[in-house]
Amino acid sequence: MSDEPNISLSQIGQISVNVHDLARAVVFYKQTLGLKHLFTGPPKMAFFDCGGIRLMLAIPERPDLDHPSSILYFKVADIEHAHKFLTSRGVHFETKPMLVAPMATHDLWLAEFRDSENNVLALMCEKPKAAKS
Repeated sequence: MSDEPNISLSQIGQISVNVHDLARAVVFYKQTLGLKHLFTGPPKMAFFDCGGIRLMLAIPERPDLDHPSSILYFKVADIEHAHKFLTSRGVHFETKPMLVAPMATHDLWLAEFRDSENNVLALMCEKPKAAKS
């Protein structure tokens, strides 16, 4: 037996998204998407609050870190409304809202779009199914 305590990772504290034009990316995430800007650490980083998870926009410090980000899925209550609203703000969507997975209690809908740095992001909506009588 080991005297080392068991570790179980369960909470994400921060997600980093690569950017090449920090000022442009800050405008997109703050004004276009409406995320709460926490602070900027010039000249290479800016931080936002995503419902308790910190999002860091960062200019890659090394060539091996310069790659597209993972896809961030922003949970919304009404995907059609969010799609229409963000489209009116100039967001380019790769897909319209579409059903991707019918589940027992809800249907999962997604709509993919690109940020100002060409990273893929997505809206995610879990539409509850009507109760059966």
